[in-house]
Amino acid sequence: MISRRLLRIKALMILYAFDRREDNNLVNAEKELDFSIAKTYDLYHLILRLIIDIADIASERIDFALQKKMPTDEDLNPNRRFIENPVIEQLRNNLYLNKYLQDNKLSWSVNSQVPRKLYNELMAWKPYTEYMSESEETYSGDKKFIMRLVTDLIAKSDDFAISLEEQSIYWNDDLDFVGVIVEKTLKKFKPGVNEKNQLMPLYKNEEDREFAKILLRKVILMKNECSELIDKNTTNWEVERIALMDILVMQLAITEIISFPDIPIKVTLNEYIEIAKYYCTSKSSTFVNGILDKVVREMREKEIFRKSGRGLVGDSTNDEE
Repeated sequence: MISRRLLRIKALMILYAFDRREDNNLVNAEKELDFSIAKTYDLYHLILRLIIDIADIASERIDFALQKKMPTDEDLNPNRRFIENPVIEQLRNNLYLNKYLQDNKLSWSVNSQVPRKLYNELMAWKPYTEYMSESEETYSGDKKFIMRLVTDLIAKSDDFAISLEEQSIYWNDDLDFVGVIVEKTLKKFKPGVNEKNQLMPLYKNEEDREFAKILLRKVILMKNECSELIDKNTTNWEVERIALMDILVMQLAITEIISFPDIPIKVTLNEYIEIAKYYCTSKSSTFVNGILDKVVREMREKEIFRKSGRGLVGDSTNDEE
C-alpha cells in the first residue's frame, strides 16, 4: 500500500507542475495525480516480476553451461538454490501478480537489459555468495534472502534507479518506498501457498484513497489564503523571494492542517519538514519549520482550524508546536 508520506510527495510534485503551467486546469491536475499514483503501483508489480526475471536469467546461464563441449564439474553440478527458491516459485505462480501484469500489459521485455544488469550485480554480491554456500536450507532463510535482494541490491542499484528515471518521470521518487512495500509483501508470504499469497492493495483504506486527491484540490483552491498566511508570518521576506518548493511545501502543510481535522498537527508538521529536507534547499527544513510554527499559532488564535478525534492527539490550546 502507498504510504501517506508518498501520497504527500505525489501531491507536491503535481502541485509544482500545476504552478508552472498556465492552464490552471484542476481536473487535469487530478488526473495526473491519479496517473502518478497508479504508476507507483505498476512499479510495485514490476519489481515483483523482476525477481522472477533475474532468476530466469540465472537458469538460462546454468542451461547454457551444461551445453558446453567441455563442461566443468561446476557446470555439470550447478548450485540451483537461487533458481529453485520457493518464494520465487510462489511469485511465478501468484494469481494476483500475473493478472495485474497481464491486465496492464507490464513486463521487462522492452527493457530486458534491466534484469540482465541486475543479474550481473547479483553474481558479484557477497550476500548472494553467502546464501548459495549455506548448508541449511529453510523457507525462512530463502524468504529473507529475497527480501534482502529487493531492499539491499535492487533498491540500491544506481543503474536500476537511472533506468527507472528514463522510463517514467513518475518513478523518480518511488524506488525506496516501493522497495519497502515489496519487503512487507514478501514478509507475509507463507510456505505451501503457491497461488494466493496476498499482495498489497494500492491504498490502505478509503480515507487514503481520497487523501491525496482532496489535498491537491484544496491546496489549489486555497492558494491565496495560504499565501497570505505565509506572507504575514515571514519576517523580512517577501513571498516572491522564497524558493517555490518551500512555498508549496508550506501551502500543503497549511491546507492539510485546515482540511483534515483528524490528522494531528504534529504529524503534519513533521511530515512536511521531512519532505522539505529532500525536495527543497539544505536550509529549507529549518526555515519551513519556523514559518509554519508562526502560521499555526496565528491559525489557532483565529480558530481557523478545528481538530477532532485522532487529530487532537498531542495538541494543546497553549501548545508551542
